[in-house]
Amino acid sequence: MISVAEARARILTAFAPLPAETVALPDALGRVLAEPVIARLTQPPFHAAAMDGWAVRATDIAAATVDSPIPLRRIGESAAGHAFTGSVGPGEAVRIFTGAPLPDGADAVVMQEDCSADETAVRVGRAVVAGRFVREAGFDFTIGQELLPRGRRLTARDIALAAGGNVPWLSVHRRPRIAILATGDEIALPGDPLGPSQIVSTNALGLCALVAAQGGLAHNLGVARDTADSVAELAKGAAGCDLLVTTGGAAQGDYDLVRDVLAERGVALEVQAVAMRPGKALMFGRAGSVPLLGLPGNPVSTGVTAVLFLRPILRLLQGLPPEDERPPLRARLTTALKANDRREEYLRATLAAGPDGVLTVTPFARQDSAITTLYAQADCLVPRPSHANPEPAGAMVTVLPLTDGALSL
Repeated sequence: MISVAEARARILTAFAPLPAETVALPDALGRVLAEPVIARLTQPPFHAAAMDGWAVRATDIAAATVDSPIPLRRIGESAAGHAFTGSVGPGEAVRIFTGAPLPDGADAVVMQEDCSADETAVRVGRAVVAGRFVREAGFDFTIGQELLPRGRRLTARDIALAAGGNVPWLSVHRRPRIAILATGDEIALPGDPLGPSQIVSTNALGLCALVAAQGGLAHNLGVARDTADSVAELAKGAAGCDLLVTTGGAAQGDYDLVRDVLAERGVALEVQAVAMRPGKALMFGRAGSVPLLGLPGNPVSTGVTAVLFLRPILRLLQGLPPEDERPPLRARLTTALKANDRREEYLRATLAAGPDGVLTVTPFARQDSAITTLYAQADCLVPRPSHANPEPAGAMVTVLPLTDGALSL
């Protein structure tokens, strides 16, 4: 067996960012930029009002007070999309609304609350300096400016910014195509009649959901029976995909056929077992153009190994670093942990805010790799190195969140 770090290193070297494709801006949410987004205009393109009020020359109202308002002649109006086309001269003012172009000759805006007006005149009761409540042209960004960098996963805010830069098309990395193949005579699909020795399939659907949450395209190949022909036939559906992920069939049991079928077809296994709990029965190999990641069959083992191995693959394929670059999350244990053995362990746990505001973490008392209810309740994994010493309650430990932004894994 090899360590998790060595297994990850061997696996991740097999992957590189996928080629770029061009997509329309409305279709770009969650995609990763292959090229930076460059502004195609200046925003705002003109000096604009930051408040509803009156466009004036600051020198005209330098002595204005509430008790001694200064009257100005009202000469027009400037609204968003309907600019005033004239010029503001001495003793004149233009009614203006937020976002509207500042008329020529004016250099400030007085809030409407500080003025009173009728059809022909406005009385200004507060002095302002030049530039007051004016957003200068280019206040936000200028033409040719980089708005979003290469390698950024696009959020709703990013879409709005690109739209503001007048960018209708974006260059993004192609979405990874991931084939998912479950194995086992004991597996039935949700809703299907169950035989006396069957259980409902959870792994394939969970993996498909993880792939989708990470920005990939999942292709569920179905469930292979425990025969070499069935495994080989369904695995053909992975042609054209960027990765084939199997679940089950990676261990050494008599009915674990995936390993043998792949060996017969020339798959060179670079990873065959990892010193971790849960998830020891993990394999990785390549044959032709489609790499294979074989995950164990126990549902929690599948989930944990997918987070540790499949998630970074999906990130790499989309031009992201394999791990989130934010600082590691630390939390205080609410319960003591026993010494660990030679396998790295990933405890399922929940997070909460302690009474002093410090994040706390509580590993579940039961850590069996078949308990899906607790895995669904978990917020994070608590990684423990091999041969780790006991940890007392109150110790600070590193935790791996089971969320990526708003997407649950």
